[in-house]
Amino acid sequence: MRTAYKVRAYPDPEQSTLLRRTFGCVRVVWNETLADRQRRYTTEQKSTSYKDTDAALSEWKKTEELAFLGEVSSVPLQQTLRHQHTAFQSFFKGTAEYPRFKNRHSRQSAHYTRSAFRIKTDGLWLAKTTASMKVAWSWPGIDLARLDPTMVVVSREADGRWFVTFAVDTTDPALLPVTGESVGVDLGIKDFAVLSTGEKIGNPRHMARHERGLRRHQRRLARMQKGSNNRAKQRRRLARKHSRVRDARRDFLHKTSTDLVARFDTIAVEDLAPRNMVRNRRLAKSISECGWGEFRSMLEYKAEQSGRRFVVIDRWYPSSKTCSACGHLLAVLSLGTRHWSCPDCGTRHDRDVNAAKNILVAAGLAETPNACGGDVRRHGFSRPHSPVKQEFPDVSPRIPVLQGGE
Repeated sequence: MRTAYKVRAYPDPEQSTLLRRTFGCVRVVWNETLADRQRRYTTEQKSTSYKDTDAALSEWKKTEELAFLGEVSSVPLQQTLRHQHTAFQSFFKGTAEYPRFKNRHSRQSAHYTRSAFRIKTDGLWLAKTTASMKVAWSWPGIDLARLDPTMVVVSREADGRWFVTFAVDTTDPALLPVTGESVGVDLGIKDFAVLSTGEKIGNPRHMARHERGLRRHQRRLARMQKGSNNRAKQRRRLARKHSRVRDARRDFLHKTSTDLVARFDTIAVEDLAPRNMVRNRRLAKSISECGWGEFRSMLEYKAEQSGRRFVVIDRWYPSSKTCSACGHLLAVLSLGTRHWSCPDCGTRHDRDVNAAKNILVAAGLAETPNACGGDVRRHGFSRPHSPVKQEFPDVSPRIPVLQGGE
């Protein structure tokens, strides 16, 4: 299994200058290669292979205009070509969007393979550097000097913070003890998650707490002259505010997903489509700030690591309109109706708790008790459909990113 450890980095002025130059060269190689791909396909109707881009990079270094590409390590430049080649493969497979050009104001990164870095007792040494880089290692049980990463990624966020990510091939972790419990999870806006056990996890609404400050900083940025130092400083302040929201949301998602994986052997969720749901302009903002997609990814890889079962049911399954007691299916249930009574058995339902119970049943993980207390399967027209989508581990290994302090 491949694991990534992400920690804060504190390069000295000389290292910072070299890394900024490396980021610029990586950005130039990406943009020039992407432009050449588009130009060649438009004029000649031919695709560009990785071999073609590699040959073009060698020619660029010989020109007077792009001779500065030879002043930095060649490994991050080669990795940029590989990443763009993989990005186009994913685009043609339909699993990713069309690659876009990079700009200097967003997150910058450079990938170093084993030939371009060394880990010694005094820290991390990168190619072309004359001293070790200081990193804030946050795992006291793991010795950084004995770490054998396959790749090191140095990145700089838009707010000015530096990070180093160590990608390491490790043995499979020890499985968590069996608890004998299963849970259905219904994701929402008012409550971030409602469990089939009746427990409700509130939505912290991180963006709403910082929204007023973000608007104020954005207005200040819009009034400043482009290209000025004050505008650059204000851009970093605004990026820092966004980073606080992002870090708080990710911390909440990590803690919630870890707690669910530790407590339950099997976790069933609904196959939501946030990209389609945000077309509702009234709910788009609230849906986007929840982070349902990232939460599902965390549940998936953590369940795989811990030996848990992760089940995804069909997004069209009527979990909210189906009575979890008798299986009666309502014809219509408005979004504003939070509680309803079953016209068949008279059971009073909380909309979200009822949906979570039905998700658990639809995944084939629970049975419905009859009037005598026995467990029976449902029959007839109201019998829930079996899950049509169940996810299994991909062939390619997932890389969970462990951040310092989490």
